This record gives sequence, C-alpha cells and structure tokens, in this order.
Amino acid sequence: MTYTFTTAGAFGVITLCERARGEAVEVGDYAGLARRHPALAAVLGLFLLSLIGIPPLAGFVGKFYLFAAAVRAGYVWLAVIAVLNSAIAAYYYLRVVVYMYMHEPDGAAAGWVPSFAGGLALAIALVGVVLLGVVPAPFADLAQAAVTPLLR
Repeated sequence: MTYTFTTAGAFGVITLCERARGEAVEVGDYAGLARRHPALAAVLGLFLLSLIGIPPLAGFVGKFYLFAAAVRAGYVWLAVIAVLNSAIAAYYYLRVVVYMYMHEPDGAAAGWVPSFAGGLALAIALVGVVLLGVVPAPFADLAQAAVTPLLR
C-alpha cells in the first residue's frame, strides 16, 4: 500500500505537469515549479521524500518493515545492500526537489492544467502516504492477519 500511494502520487503529479506543454520528462523541466505552482511542488516533494524513506511518511515505514524483516531472517547483508541502494536513490529523488525549489526554468517552463479528478487522486494518494506513515499499526496488523494462515 505504501508504494502504491507514493508511486501513484508521484506519477500523478508528473502526468499533470505533462498535460500543459507536452512531455515534462527531464529533471530540468521541473526547474522553478515551486514558484509557479507551490502546492503541486510541495505534493511532489512529499511523494519523493516518502520514496526516500523520510519519517513520518509511509516510505519510511515500508522500508523499516522490509529491512527489519531481512535482518530477522538472517539476511543482514541484503539489508545493508538495500540501505546502500536507498542512499543512492535518494540522490536522484533529492535532485528533482532541488530543481523544483532552487533552479530557474530554462526556456518554456512546465505548466499545470488543473483537473478535478487529478486533484482528487493526488489528495487521496497524499492522505494515504501521510496516514500510513503516521498510523501504520492498523495496516501492519491487516498485513499480518493476511499471512498468518499461510504460516500455519
């Protein structure tokens, strides 16, 4: 659930940015987005921070449970590789955030065409990312209940 909300939200923002002027697929296309559309940049920033695994967002909880399960199962080496991979991935995610907030656009800036359905989908994804990060226990209990019959 964590990565469903996070990835759907991040790609949702990217899709809304594309609708305005063709494809916005390069990091430079997001330069200055925070000045032109601060709410959209903040939402994309939260989704990217969740993908990095920053608390209290859902990505942190997902990574914590995954890495802890690997360590409990005796795969410490795999958890170390996963943490290193997460650190490398953080560079790429933070790079987009830096472009959104600290760079001026080159040429035509990526715009945004508002859409009720798009805004609603982003709101649902954002609530999911924050809710799963702040109150993960009920969802973890559901996941545990789902696999308990398989473990017997």
